[in-house]
Amino acid sequence: MDIKGSVVFVTGANRGLGLAFVHGLLAAGAKKVYAGARDPATISLPGVQTVKLDITNPADVLAAAKLASDTNILINNAGILAPGAFLGENGAAASRRQLETNFFGTLAMAQAFAPILHENGGGAMVNVLSVLSWLNLPPIGSYCASKAAAWALTNGLRNELRGNRTLVVGVHAAYIDTDMAKHVDGPKTKPEEVVRQALEAIELGREEVLSDDITKKVKLELNAELPVYVREWGK
Repeated sequence: MDIKGSVVFVTGANRGLGLAFVHGLLAAGAKKVYAGARDPATISLPGVQTVKLDITNPADVLAAAKLASDTNILINNAGILAPGAFLGENGAAASRRQLETNFFGTLAMAQAFAPILHENGGGAMVNVLSVLSWLNLPPIGSYCASKAAAWALTNGLRNELRGNRTLVVGVHAAYIDTDMAKHVDGPKTKPEEVVRQALEAIELGREEVLSDDITKKVKLELNAELPVYVREWGK
């Protein structure tokens, strides 16, 4: 589908990758961009319609869906990272908090907007995931688990929405040059590049975006380790 002329809802749109999505969509000719954030006053970008949205708040999600009933592309970008190992002092609390946002919040948005996308011709749903969907790092084990769950959710939504002609795109990346990774040394991908690839995937009908060399290598190694029948069955 074409980005030009589309109506797009972006969650977590006030900074980082979400803000880059808003800029990229406007530059690509989107007709309308809804920019969701817990505090919409933090979004001062002209040409967008701000929406108060905490994706863990059912009332916010339902209100957003009612307001943005003309949406045909949903960008599920909102997410949090709370450092903590599973066996650390706050391991359980951090796991619950991140699953509430990164998994259940994304699920709530999908449930609210899937019927809207269907009514508007199918459209597309983009879920921002991570290379850590396939890896686990002890200092942020619960975050990795939440992204693994979000990946499984994305695969399930893709199967359930295919009959509605809704494209479901999973966007995987290693470090992105945003505040979330500001304390990390090593190569980082510009958020604008991640957005470019994600929008290209929508227009070309691609279901997966591997945004950088690290992500591509990890996915290749993951596929190589899977038995052939699993790889074929999972297509």
